[in-house]
Amino acid sequence: QVQLVESGGGLVQPGGSLRLSCEASESIFSLNDMGWYRQAPGKERELVATITNSGDINYSDSVKGRFTISRNYVENTVYLQMSSLKPEDTAVYYCNAKKWYVNYWGQGTQVTVSP
Repeated sequence: QVQLVESGGGLVQPGGSLRLSCEASESIFSLNDMGWYRQAPGKERELVATITNSGDINYSDSVKGRFTISRNYVENTVYLQMSSLKPEDTAVYYCNAKKWYVNYWGQGTQVTVSP
C-alpha cells in the first residue's frame, strides 16, 4: 500500500504562484508513474500533469507553459510548481501514483485562486 501525502495548497491571487508537494511512503523508484490531478466543484477529476519513471512528462493543455512537474528521488517527493495562476485553476489537487497497474491517491489539497 502506497501512502501519498500532499501539501502546499492555499489561497493565492490571480497571477500568483504555489508549489505543491507529494511525499510517497516508499521509494519513488518503485513506482511506475506519478502525477497530479484536480477536481473543481461540480466537475470531474482531470489530469494536470504526469511524469513516468523514464522521465516522460505530459501536461494538460490548460496548464502547459504555466505548471511544472518534477521529482526528487532522495526525498521521495513529486512537486507541482504552479505559476500565473488563474481563477479557473481553483480545485482540489490530488497526487496519484501507479504501481503494478494499481492506482493510489492522496487525500487532496485545496488550491483557491481569488482576488
